[in-house]
Amino acid sequence: MLMLDPFRRLDRLAEQVLGTAAHPAAMPMDAWREGDEYIVALDLPGVAVDSIDLGVEKNVLTVRAERKDVFGKDTELVAAERPRGVFSRQLILGDAMEADKVKASYDAGVLTLRIPVAAQATPRKIEIETKGGQQAFEERHRAL
Repeated sequence: MLMLDPFRRLDRLAEQVLGTAAHPAAMPMDAWREGDEYIVALDLPGVAVDSIDLGVEKNVLTVRAERKDVFGKDTELVAAERPRGVFSRQLILGDAMEADKVKASYDAGVLTLRIPVAAQATPRKIEIETKGGQQAFEERHRAL
């Protein structure tokens, strides 16, 4: 027979709800910039792609996913440590991101979002015009 620590269930529940530094509560993610786009990778192991819902409203991107039970009603559960149910996470997108052009892909339990950087947010050099050229500048400063 498999014996379980009764207090471990409370610890697991607290970890699932609050998370820990090493293991966030749900949907741990990495985010980085690569050229002209931001990439966000969210871990969703055991989640069917048809249970993932993505939406953008103004500058808030919402990811919602559901991991369903794999056992039936008549199953006697011995251990239940994997989180299940509905998970959601919201990402605030800055003005420098094109929220209407987000692309998503799902492979091996990882949801990858690609968010392009807006053209107006791309750094560019601004030329400085002078009146009278360098000579006029030097003459004004000699007079001081």
